[in-house]
Amino acid sequence: MSKPRIGLLGTGPWAERTHAPALAAHSGLDFSGVWGRRPEAAAALAAAHDTTAHSGEAGLDALFAASDAIAFALPPDIQAPLATRAAAAGCHLLMDKPVATTVAGAREVADAAAIAGVSSVVFCTMRFAPESARWIDEQAARGGWFTAHAHWLGALYGSDEDSPYAASPWRREKGGLWDVGPHALSVLIPLLGDVTEVTAVRGEPDLTHLVLRHTSGAASSAVLSLSAPQEAAGAGVELRGEHGTAALPQGGSDPVGSFTAAIDALLESVRTGRPHACDVRFGLRLTEILTEAEERVAARAKE
Repeated sequence: MSKPRIGLLGTGPWAERTHAPALAAHSGLDFSGVWGRRPEAAAALAAAHDTTAHSGEAGLDALFAASDAIAFALPPDIQAPLATRAAAAGCHLLMDKPVATTVAGAREVADAAAIAGVSSVVFCTMRFAPESARWIDEQAARGGWFTAHAHWLGALYGSDEDSPYAASPWRREKGGLWDVGPHALSVLIPLLGDVTEVTAVRGEPDLTHLVLRHTSGAASSAVLSLSAPQEAAGAGVELRGEHGTAALPQGGSDPVGSFTAAIDALLESVRTGRPHACDVRFGLRLTEILTEAEERVAARAKE
């Protein structure tokens, strides 16, 4: 059988450093091409990985026709409508988080995937990095957790370091709630169950506190920011319950390795027809929760 063909939409730092290298190195697929909003960037990234460059509307349609699946490295509200088009064209979806920053946008993608019968995976890094994924599975199997606390504190805007991600307009606008919030939720939900109630408080310049109630009856909290001082930056999750305490393993993960695991998860879902736990419906649920948190913050600001 021929290998599945996967194309890439996006040419920014995330695509250049993570998506394209993982797709090009994967022995189980054909890297079918790169599409970018800037033709010169698409040409450069495609040339670096010996694949075909595409741009413009015609290029989108050409890449969809040449691919069995599409990976996305685009801002969320550009990603969502293009993913809807890709699903309608019969392409499986390997999306970035958040799927969209509006519930309507995320639901449109999820519905398009369901109608087309395509598989999907949303790349929540902690669910695919081997050590953290194994820890999540182990602690979910143990159960009996009473509470959990997560902190995801990035220093993207809190230090003088020159990060290419700091130039991202959507991150600047939406802040830590939307950028790192999906990471925290992607760990807390499999451990404690879906979120049934959200309380949110915002501090300056970009610090969001969440208190969440879960279907298991447990409550959790999360602190999210992209503007922490460099010395205060870091991420972690601590669980407390009938087994005592458990902490998410620390240490840097390899983004290319984690994205490779996400590729494998999508290929397995395509092969078996079984939805992955981090599919686009899960991505929709993350958008619903984050939207509710944003509404709580806005309502409190009016009080």
